[in-house]
Amino acid sequence: MTITVFTTPQSPQCEATVDQFARLGIDIHTVDLAGNPTTFEQIRRAGYDQVPVVIAPDLSWSGYRPDLIHELARRIDGTSTPDGYASDRRPA
Repeated sequence: MTITVFTTPQSPQCEATVDQFARLGIDIHTVDLAGNPTTFEQIRRAGYDQVPVVIAPDLSWSGYRPDLIHELARRIDGTSTPDGYASDRRPA
């Protein structure tokens, strides 16, 4: 699963988001919007009005959202489905 986090320098929300993904052992791809004005404009036109912007399959958001980071971690672990309900999958 590819997770992209669009950030800006010196943003406490961006730092908290990246740190939380790291603590959970989730690999992410970061894009610094300060160095990518075209990408910044695309993100803005898509309706995201704050950083960080997190894009993952079936889930995206802006701002520091620890609840959604944990939901994404559950999906990666297979303990939640894309609609947010617990899966029937059990550990072997």
